Amino acid sequence: MDNQIRTILLQHGKLGSDAMTLAEDADLYQAGMTSHASVNVMLALEGAFDVEFPDRMLKRSVFESIRNMRAAIDELTGGR
Repeated sequence: MDNQIRTILLQHGKLGSDAMTLAEDADLYQAGMTSHASVNVMLALEGAFDVEFPDRMLKRSVFESIRNMRAAIDELTGGR
């Protein structure tokens, strides 16, 4: 799952750092991701993992790190 998330970040995150080398808890906003880019990341994650982020998860902290995104996806997929 982390590799899929990292690939999506490479494609949509507009990061100033290589998503493949960032620590899983690195702050992606400090690495250059904008709020606009985070929306594109969210949409790509929804497509890749066949999930829909509920309103309660549409906040900066969910998309702040690879670890947080993985936890949100795990919750939405029931770990499948």
